[in-house]
Amino acid sequence: MTQDSARSAPVALSPGKMVDGYRIVQKIGSGGFGVVYRAISPTGEEVAIKEYLPGALARRAARSDRIVAAPEKQALYRTGMRCFLEEGRALAQISHPSVVHVLNFLHANDTVYLVMNYLEGASLQQFIMTAVSLNQPKVFRESTIRSLFDEILRGLRVVHQHTLLHLDIKPANIFITEDDRAVLIDFGAARNVLHNDGTYLQPMFTPGFSGPEMRQKGKPIGPWTDIYAIGACIFSCMKGHPPPDVARGEGESQLSQYMLQLRTNYSENLVDIVRRCMAQDPQNRPHSVYAVQKMLAPIELLDQEVEYSPSDLEVRNPWSGRIKALSKLIAS
Repeated sequence: MTQDSARSAPVALSPGKMVDGYRIVQKIGSGGFGVVYRAISPTGEEVAIKEYLPGALARRAARSDRIVAAPEKQALYRTGMRCFLEEGRALAQISHPSVVHVLNFLHANDTVYLVMNYLEGASLQQFIMTAVSLNQPKVFRESTIRSLFDEILRGLRVVHQHTLLHLDIKPANIFITEDDRAVLIDFGAARNVLHNDGTYLQPMFTPGFSGPEMRQKGKPIGPWTDIYAIGACIFSCMKGHPPPDVARGEGESQLSQYMLQLRTNYSENLVDIVRRCMAQDPQNRPHSVYAVQKMLAPIELLDQEVEYSPSDLEVRNPWSGRIKALSKLIAS
C-alpha cells in the first residue's frame, strides 16, 4: 500500500447494516482499496463481501453509508472502481476449489461490492509465522511444500487457461481452509494503488514477490510474472521470510546467498525450481504453470496445457454481461 492509503483507514459499515439484501455481520479486513466483511445473504448463506472504498480517494459520509469522493478525485475514484469490477469480472468466470469465487455484484451507497464465498481458516503467511516460531531446521517439510504448491498451481493453471492473471500472489493471498484446501484470494490483476502524491493510479506490486518486469515500463507482463511469485512463495516456505527485493541494491546477490543456504535443508531439485521461477529474465523462467507442475511433481499423464511466452504482450479479458452493465452505470 502507498503512504496515502495507509494514512486513510476507511470507516467500515456497522454490523446489521443491509446492502442490497445482504446483512453485514462484521468487518474481517481492510486496506487502502476497501473493506471486507462477513455477511449473510438473502437466502441465509454466509458470504464475504468486499466493498470498494479507497481511503486516499473517498470517505464514508457522516451519518450515512454513502461513499463520497472529493470533486478533484472523482475521475480517479471511478477509474479505480472500474478496476475493482475487473477483479470481480475475472473471478466470476472461474469455478475451481483453489480459486476464490465471486457469487454476485452489488451497486449501492455510491460504490460497488463483490460477494464471494466465505472461507474459514488462515493465510499461508500465518502458517509460515507459526512454523518459524517452532525453531525447526526446516520451516516446512519438502513433501508439504510440494503437495501445497501442486494444489495452488492447479488453481493458477485454470486462471491462466482463462487468459487471466493473478499478479499479487504472496503467502498472505494464499488461504488454507479448515478442510485443508489451498485457495488463491485477493487477485491484483486489475487493481491499482494511488500514487503517493494522490494524482494518479499506478500498478500495485509487493516487493520480494513481484517480477522485475512489473516495475519496468514497457516490459510485458504475463503468466511468467505469476510464476515468479510462485517461486518467491516457495522460497518463503523454505526460509520463513520473503525473498529480498531484487530491484533494490544488493537484492540479487542476497538471493543467490540464500539459495546456497537452502541447499543444506532442501533438495537440489526444489532449490533449482525456486531459482528458475525467480529468474530475472522472464525468458529464463518456466513459460507455463504446467511446466512448474512437472518440475515439482513429475506426472506423465497431465492434461495438455497451453504454453505462453513473454512475446505474448496482451492478455485478453472478455467482459461478462453483468460487469458491462455496472460499468456503464458507473460511467454515467
